[in-house]
Amino acid sequence: MNEIAAWASAIGLLGTAVALWLNWIEVRQTQQIAQSEFEDDYSREYRELAQGIPIEALLGENIPDEEYRKAFDKLFRYIDLCNEQVFLHSKGRIGNATWINWRSGIKSNLELPAFKKAWEEIKKRCESFQELRDLEQSGYQ
Repeated sequence: MNEIAAWASAIGLLGTAVALWLNWIEVRQTQQIAQSEFEDDYSREYRELAQGIPIEALLGENIPDEEYRKAFDKLFRYIDLCNEQVFLHSKGRIGNATWINWRSGIKSNLELPAFKKAWEEIKKRCESFQELRDLEQSGYQ
């Protein structure tokens, strides 16, 4: 009888371990889906902002001052979004693969003339955007 009870106990423990493992897998998958949706929301926000930025600016061409002034609001909002993305990455809210992609895009865009001009103007006019300033100082590392 003791042998049967020992086997039953071992099987029960094994069943509990399997259930815990399956539960962990389910929780992990749910977390990954939630993070992916969270990151997708920021990608969607970028695309929406980009729609209001002149195509010439996105292509790296110089744009006339009047057009730059009209686009400044969207450029400012893009830079604010970048700063938020850097902050979220520093808090572990953005996955590494996504961050590598976003960081590369931030660096590329901020090197484009209109974006660079807006970023320089913003840095002179306000003291916020520390996360983006730090990223820039690090050489986008």
